[in-house]
Formats: sequence, C-alpha cells, structure tokens
Amino acid sequence: MSILFRYLLREYTKIFLMCLTGLMTVYLVVDFFEKVRRFVRHDPELGTILAYFAMKTPLISFQIAPLAVLMATLLTMGMFIRNHEIIAMRSCGISLYRIGGPFLSFAVVISLLLLGFSAVIIPWSSGQAEYIRSVLIEKKSNLAALKGDREWLQIGNQTLMNITWVHPDGDLLRGITLYRLGPDFQLTEITEAHLARYTEGGWVAESGLRRVFLPNGALTTEAFDRQPIALSQTPDDFSTRLSTEAEEMSLDELKSYAERLRRDGYSFTRVLTDYHGRIAFPFVCVVMVIVGTALSLRGSGSRAGGGLARGIGQALVIGFLYWMTHSVAIALGRSGRLATVIGPDPAALLAGWIANMIFLAFGAYLFLKVRQ
Repeated sequence: MSILFRYLLREYTKIFLMCLTGLMTVYLVVDFFEKVRRFVRHDPELGTILAYFAMKTPLISFQIAPLAVLMATLLTMGMFIRNHEIIAMRSCGISLYRIGGPFLSFAVVISLLLLGFSAVIIPWSSGQAEYIRSVLIEKKSNLAALKGDREWLQIGNQTLMNITWVHPDGDLLRGITLYRLGPDFQLTEITEAHLARYTEGGWVAESGLRRVFLPNGALTTEAFDRQPIALSQTPDDFSTRLSTEAEEMSLDELKSYAERLRRDGYSFTRVLTDYHGRIAFPFVCVVMVIVGTALSLRGSGSRAGGGLARGIGQALVIGFLYWMTHSVAIALGRSGRLATVIGPDPAALLAGWIANMIFLAFGAYLFLKVRQ
C-alpha cells in the first residue's frame, strides 16, 4: 500500500465518519421527537424507549451509509481540489483512476459490511425493536411470531393461530388454523379454514372444518361455508406487520420463504423483490463513489472545485433522487405489475437492481466526460 493510497484513504475515512455521525445524529433526534410523543401516552420507562432506539440504530446506519459515502466523496474531493492537491497529483502523472482507487476500495468494504448487516444483524435488531415497541411500550399482543418461517399468532391467552399467507393489505388470510385451549391448557377445539376475510362485521372464515373435543373424549366434526371468528386484530395490524417482516428475516429466511410461497402456489413476487432489494442496496455505496468522484471533477477536469455547502447540497439531491428511484422500483416489483410483463423472477431482480444500474450508468457517463 503506497503512501499516497494511505493518505487518501485516511482523509476520506475521517470525513466519512464525520458525515455518518452527523447524519445518524440528525436522524435519531428527528425520529426520537417524532415517536416519543406517541410513546409517552403508554407511560413506558425511559430505559425501554432508549432500548428501542438502540435496536433501531443498525437499520438507520444501513439506510444512511450510502448517503454518507456520497457526501464524504464530494467533500473529500472538494477539499483536495480546493487545496490544489489534485493538480499536484496529476502533474506527477497520477491518473484519476488511481486517485479514486482508495475511495472505491473503501466503498467496497462498506458495501460488504452493510450486506452482512442486512443478512444477520438488522433482522435480529429490527425484531427486537418491534417487540419493544408493540409489547413493552404500547402493551399490544405479541405479533412478532408472525413471520414467513414462523407463522404463529397468539390470540388472547387461550387461542393460537397458524397462518399460511397474508395478503399485503392485511384483509385476507389463507390457510388458517385456530387452536383453542381450555383453562387447563388442554386442546378443546380446532378450526381449519381455506381463508379468512375481513368484513364490516369482523373476520369471517370460509370453506372450513370445525372439530370440538368433548370432555368425555368424544370428537364432533362440523363443516361450514362461512363462520365468524373472533379476532381482535384488524387488517392494519397484519399489513403493518408485513411492512416490517422483511427487515426481521435474514436473507436465507427471505429466500426460503419466497420458495415456499412459490411451491404452495401463492404470490411470491413481494418477498423475492425484498430479497433482491436487500442484496442490491448495500452496493449503492460503490455507485455513489463513482458518481461523487465524477461529479466533483466534471466540467473543467481536475481544476473543478466546490465548497462545503455545495458538496452537501449535491449529496442530498442525488441521495433523494436515488431513494425515490429505488422506492418506486421496489413498489412496482412488490405490486406485481412488472411481473405481469416480464415474469416474476426477472421482475424481482430488475426491481431490486435497476436504481443501481441507472445511477452507475450516470456515474460512468460523468466520469467519461472528465478530462483524463
């Protein structure tokens, strides 16, 4: 590792840590004051609230790290240009590719770390944060058991429910089984239904079978077409749960869940889109280094420059444009609209990676316009 490489990497790392710390501080402060007003109505302990935000920290760092990388690239390059260090390096015959090498190497390492966060750490911390919010702070029943590979839900103290599939709107449940227990926790009733639909009068199970275990050991069986079932959960409870489900599943669990839905004949596009999106998002750090480096040197080659405010402003604009593009692509992939055109697997892959591809092409175009 050359002296120049170490120098560039050291300066870049210092500015990146400064940007990451600043962005996380702003995010946490805004999020704290936004949520604490809702939390205080339930009179939780301060330690519980702080534990919730501590568990949210890995996800927050995952979301803002690419913006910190872009901002650090623009600010570092702006500092080098303002101090005429780029001109000095170019006068010594050092190419722009070698100048940007330390930044790109750093971005690759950050991308791999974020991928590890996405695969292991974030699912665990997000699950803990959701448990703290719903159970310890808001005193709701624990919906944390409703996951793709662990689709059990406790209803009250005497009923367990198994669900095969939940519609994204939360108003339709497929493949449900209700297990009702007596005061001594002996099984008293099993209700199976092809689906449960939410109506104005509450939840209604359709096309099912009800088995009742009598005290004398006998068993009665009754088939039904429609039967009301007592569920305190609303569609919003299920849809809210689904919106955070992908965050609480590891990449292997997400992939297995998508394959199980495919095998059972259910729609798997939403889950597969989340899977590819989780893999693609960390590598936007590499894309942002390319975009930031080229943007800093655009126009008049290595003599271009920019101040602190300009660098921050450019980073925020590009970050917003990327996030908007990525969000729209993921929404199209989840909705299944792309799948009707090109098929579910290509649609999920395209939805996850298209924002990276667009901005990589933009960065490559800018870089080619820079005087080498």
